[in-house]
Amino acid sequence: MKHVLYIGNNLQNNRSNVSSIQNLGALLQREGYSMYYASSKSNKVLRLLDMVFAFFRLQHRVNTVVIDTYSTHNFYFALVISQLCRVFRVEYIPSLNGGNLPARLHKHPIMCRMIFKYSKVNVSPSLYLKQAFASYGYDNVSYIPNTIEIEKYPFQTKDYTTIRLLWVRSFSVLYNPELAVKVLKTLLDKGYKASLCMVGPDSDGTLANVKALASTLGVEVTFTGKLSKAAWTQLSQDYNCFINTTNFDNTPVSVIEAMALGLPIVSTNVGGMPYLIQHQQEGLLVAPESVEAMVEAILYLFEHATEREHMIANARAVAESFDWNCVKQLWKDVL
Repeated sequence: MKHVLYIGNNLQNNRSNVSSIQNLGALLQREGYSMYYASSKSNKVLRLLDMVFAFFRLQHRVNTVVIDTYSTHNFYFALVISQLCRVFRVEYIPSLNGGNLPARLHKHPIMCRMIFKYSKVNVSPSLYLKQAFASYGYDNVSYIPNTIEIEKYPFQTKDYTTIRLLWVRSFSVLYNPELAVKVLKTLLDKGYKASLCMVGPDSDGTLANVKALASTLGVEVTFTGKLSKAAWTQLSQDYNCFINTTNFDNTPVSVIEAMALGLPIVSTNVGGMPYLIQHQQEGLLVAPESVEAMVEAILYLFEHATEREHMIANARAVAESFDWNCVKQLWKDVL
């Protein structure tokens, strides 16, 4: 049996969505891998210490350490654990989750080299990051997309008599949730009947700002807080357009899930999004921070039924390619 220590943000609280460590870890365990995890500590200092202690406790037992690697402060978790792996000669695999990792490659080349040059392999969930790493000389990157279990996402047909927007992400400055509220306000000002539901936990205090903006603009927004995947999948039946407002991105699972469910997608054209969605093929891509561009794209979807249905069908086909049954062998190969 292969023994794997998975290092990442294994948080299970109201401030975090389900992360890749929880999703991928469970799937690998189902395939027969013996999985160990760190860390579920909310405090970042305690989380790092817990990761370090887990490494020392398990280094002689595990074959491989998988490290979720982000572009924010959690980048330093990957730095510490990867160097421990190097010192104690344990093979490690960074899983590249940070949409802004190219900025890290540019600003911190020495630290990045310490992590990524000496890994067994670096796993990228997007061709965007794979190409970005290649441009900095890293040829040890394997593309393994984020995965879903497609049977959990039944394709839904919608009616388009009114505009019912759905936004699913954690409330964070990086994801620019205020743009969604501004889009709703503009649609209402233009005379359209529209609504907005925002699903997700508050990760950095941004939720209060979004609620304040909605109050200031005089628009009613439904905030559900954190929901399980099953709960928001059920909720999605009441909505007919998925919007992704982020300023930085990789290949977000929430967008893949929306594609699987038959929701037409309007997303900002950032990071890995154009590698996931071809404009006017699987959805519509617009400039970041542009209220008018996103509003125009939403209206295009509602006014062009044939093109909309074409994009929905294409998006579902792409989502099916991310099914675990299609992806799992790629993980088995690198492990």
